[in-house]
Amino acid sequence: MGELAREQKVTLEISLYGGAVFTLVFGSRDATKDVDAVVRQSEIGKTLAAKVAAELGLPVDWLNDDVRQFLAEREAKRRTPETDFGEGVSIVVPTAAYLLAMKLRACRPPLPGYAGDYGDIRFLVQKMGIKTVEEAEAFHNKFFPHDALKVEAREVVKHAIHSRK
Repeated sequence: MGELAREQKVTLEISLYGGAVFTLVFGSRDATKDVDAVVRQSEIGKTLAAKVAAELGLPVDWLNDDVRQFLAEREAKRRTPETDFGEGVSIVVPTAAYLLAMKLRACRPPLPGYAGDYGDIRFLVQKMGIKTVEEAEAFHNKFFPHDALKVEAREVVKHAIHSRK
């Protein structure tokens, strides 16, 4: 996409979320089926993503922006560590705290063929050294102050805390 963006003389900001972040930034997963991302300059981003899909034989929805439904009004993101994506593309990822808040808000259970959010929540709770459900809830409330933390999310956090001991 970077090459195509350069040809168009634009720079796309690609905000990665979900499995792509757990795979590329944290190394906690081996792979992801698609890339949850929001591309700014979205119209040209969609056009270029479709070109990439055609050129590489990827599914048309390989770059999936359905994650928009889980975003907070005010996000906390950072540029990826120095990785050479070249001109035309700027990659940003959510902070661990914001990603945890998003995962707690969604808290989707595992289904056949779909890992859900529980494993990611456990990973982040342990990585961040969270010691209480209230501490995890504070991260959630910082980004989603109008949403109550789900009972399922509390249980996943509780399990992650106790399994570390």
